[in-house]
Amino acid sequence: MKHCCANILLSLICLALMACGGDKKNGNDVAENASTDNIPMLIRDIRKCSKLYTSEYNIRKIVTYSDEPRLKGKLLGHEVDMKMPMGDRKIAIPMNVTLKGYIDFSDFSKKNVRREGRRIVVTLPPPQVAVTASKIDQAGIKEYVSFMRSRFSDAEMTEFEKQGRQAVVNSIPRLDINETTAVNAAKILIPMIVKMGYDEKLITIELKNEDFYKHRVIEAQSNKK
Repeated sequence: MKHCCANILLSLICLALMACGGDKKNGNDVAENASTDNIPMLIRDIRKCSKLYTSEYNIRKIVTYSDEPRLKGKLLGHEVDMKMPMGDRKIAIPMNVTLKGYIDFSDFSKKNVRREGRRIVVTLPPPQVAVTASKIDQAGIKEYVSFMRSRFSDAEMTEFEKQGRQAVVNSIPRLDINETTAVNAAKILIPMIVKMGYDEKLITIELKNEDFYKHRVIEAQSNKK
């Protein structure tokens, strides 16, 4: 895989803001919250977000396979490795794989929030990535099969698609999807915290480095056609 297109889900972020936010507060409420410990309320509202999807990558991958029958072994004490006169089978399968980055807030707790004087610090759970869809571009398949060989079976095609998805999964550490996911999550959380009476300049959203480079990939139900 050499090419990918990163699309930030602005509409998803807007929906997440509505889904995660608490009730509207008037000026008196904000003033009251500023003088009381409302961290439990903040934790409750953030946990409402559950799995917060904030980034999406659409990856184009071409899976290639070449089946060239060969005779290998020993003949009169000599190693033999020769091509058989049965013809070749070759195929190139283009496919599209969708990755979505999200933060799982289901276990978000007071250990993720601390106060340092007037400053509030929120530690994000590590970003995670889900393979949400994969689809073979049937019209783009290039196949060559010698007349002496059988065509590729449905089982082989399914295996090729599986290999393509795995190749995309293996490329995740080279992408910036985790960083994008974390940055967009912060953009959602900061307005929530401000609504509870905190000064935006005194809000810190952090992501610990030891968590940032751990990639736990969850393969969702693929949309195969």
